[in-house]
Amino acid sequence: MTILVTGATGNIGRMVVDELADGGRPLRALTTNPAKAALPDDVEVFEGYLGRPETLKPALEGVDRLYLAPKPETAETVAGLARQAGVRHVVALSSILAGDADDEYARTFAVIEQAVRDAGLAWTFLRPGAFMENTLDWAPSIRAESVVRAPFPHATDTPIAMRDIAQVAALALTGTGHEGHAYRLSGPEALTIPQQVRAIGEALGREVRYVELSREQARQHWIGEGVEPDVADWLLSGGDDMRTEPEPGFRQATGRTGTTYAEWARRNAAKFR
Repeated sequence: MTILVTGATGNIGRMVVDELADGGRPLRALTTNPAKAALPDDVEVFEGYLGRPETLKPALEGVDRLYLAPKPETAETVAGLARQAGVRHVVALSSILAGDADDEYARTFAVIEQAVRDAGLAWTFLRPGAFMENTLDWAPSIRAESVVRAPFPHATDTPIAMRDIAQVAALALTGTGHEGHAYRLSGPEALTIPQQVRAIGEALGREVRYVELSREQARQHWIGEGVEPDVADWLLSGGDDMRTEPEPGFRQATGRTGTTYAEWARRNAAKFR
């Protein structure tokens, strides 16, 4: 059984490679720059890019299972190439929003899922929500001032550690019984931003303050940091009354509880120092 991981030097793709390496099965990785990829020695590295589907053909030869990083623009072509190459099972990184037909961003993930289905391939869709790693955006202000500035102190979210997503991907690529599952993935707890800030402070062993921003202050702050205005507006669409609940997908796939934010903060404390 040969596995190909696309986007192998991306944030999650690299973690998928690490989860699969040394597993005693042929493993391939697709990357745009093999010389700089620094992938494990037992991984067969191919140069290619999902945005240029024609570059995938050599890497797909003899592949049984494929981890598909998100690239909606070429998803239909890539899925067709996978079918032609004899791939039997695709594990595709999608989004928890994939079923929201009214959201333009969500529709990009629906395109990926539909392309895999239309190709007649066995599939597993990974649908995570927010990533814990998104809060690394707070690191500069924590290092400089021990402060996090953000809106909506009462809204809750259920962020998931990227490593947990990679673990589900690896299980689906190597195990059985995952075909036909769309795993809705989140962390194991609903947290406010102040609670996340407190967890970072505890991991660092010092106080980190939360400073509330108004909606307009947050918008201007993000735009000043390079966020596109329409993206800033999308980030603000939830509001202070947004409430989320943990999703069951990680436990369904693995049989255990996922990483808590406090555990993630302790493991990543050095990145906030």
